[in-house]
Order: sequence, then C-alpha cells, then structure tokens
Amino acid sequence: MARNLQSRGKLRPVDLARGHGLSTQAVRNYEEAGILPAADRTAHGYRTYTPLHARALDAFLALLPGHGHRTAASVMRAVNEGATAEAFRLIDESHAQLLDDRRTLEAVEGALRDLGQPGAAVTATVTSVSASASAGRFVGPLARELGIRPATLRKWERAGLVRPSRDPLTGYRVYGEADVRDARLAHQLRRGGYPLARIAPVIEQVRSAGGLEPLEATLRDWHDRLSARGRALLAGAAELEAYLRAREERA
Repeated sequence: MARNLQSRGKLRPVDLARGHGLSTQAVRNYEEAGILPAADRTAHGYRTYTPLHARALDAFLALLPGHGHRTAASVMRAVNEGATAEAFRLIDESHAQLLDDRRTLEAVEGALRDLGQPGAAVTATVTSVSASASAGRFVGPLARELGIRPATLRKWERAGLVRPSRDPLTGYRVYGEADVRDARLAHQLRRGGYPLARIAPVIEQVRSAGGLEPLEATLRDWHDRLSARGRALLAGAAELEAYLRAREERA
C-alpha cells in the first residue's frame, strides 16, 4: 500500500516524518500551524502528502537555524497563503537584525581598541583607572574623570548602562570597579556616535563575559555565531526558493 502511494507521488504522514527525522505528530502539528499546505484526505479521512509537502518541510527546517521558529513559521504561513511579499519582508527583518548585530559587535571592538586591546593591556588600563573604585567613588568624581556631567551618568543609569549601588549612610550613588569599567566603555561608544539603545547590549556583553579580559574569547565566539547565522540564512533562502519554484510548477 505504501509503495503504491509513493509511486503515485503520495506520501503518508509517517513517510514524510521519517524522511525528515520527525514524529508523525510533529508533521500534523506543522500542517495545522500552516507551515505545510493542507493535506489531501483519503475516502477514509487519512492524510496524504505529496513531494510539495516534502519541499515545504525542507524549507521550514532550513529556515529554522537562521530565523528561529517564530519567524520561520511566519514565513511559511505567508508563502502558503500566497502572501509572498510578507514572507520576503520577514526575511528582510532577519537580515537587518543580523546586520545590526554585526554593527553592535563592531561597536564593541571599536570601543575596546580605544581602551586598549582585549587582554592584559585592557585589564591593566581599567585597573589603573579604577584603583580607587574598589572602595567606590561618587558620581561627581567619576563624572569629572570622564569629562561629562553627573546628570549624564544618571541618564546612563536609567538606560541600564551603569548600575551603581547606594551608600548606606548617605544614600549617594557609589560606583564600583565594574561600574567604572561600564561607564568608560559607554563613554567611548557615545563619543563614537552610538545611541544608548545600541550601547546597552554592548555593556551587557561585557557583563556576561565577566569583564573585558575574558571578552576576547567572547568576541571570537560572537564572530563565529554571526557567520553561522549568515550562512544559515543563505541555506534557508535556497530551500525556500526551491519550494517557491515547486509551488509555481504545480500551479
């Protein structure tokens, strides 16, 4: 029976699932979500798929690594509904996000070059500048050191760029070593023309890396991940184009 179905270009759910390393329930879920075109039904109500469905599943699985599940699913739904312009817009957004992430990485690297190369030299620079910060410093002295107004530091705090603690006796803001590091990095990026919204993820990268010294390995990994996403977007585009052509040929 299965051989006859496949010889006529028809596939059972299990055939489609096995060919893609999925469960039959996953295939049914993808169809119900609009990721796959609606299946035909036999006289007894069983689903039957075609090579076009296999193409659709190829495209969706190829889109996943570069776009993520939500966008990949939205792209496939748009295509299956005939809204290709919306599908292309979603794809453009993913490429724009990748470009923005690359620019953020460039901003980090540019700021680090201004501070010194990642590694011991940067650590020494930050340590020498913030030697007194281990005991904490107040907003005025730090603002003077950076050549900015105290109000600017408070604005950066509201934007999440710095996270000073409070002196338990006076309630004044106290900037520790990590706060001074973040403030200096934010200052370099602002001088480079970057808006606060773009600086925030940069600072977060430094924090998650545990400081500037370990950031060198983080930057290499960041580069690798961006390259992998770029290639995944290309692979997804190739499979989606194949699916679009198959749909046109069927039409």
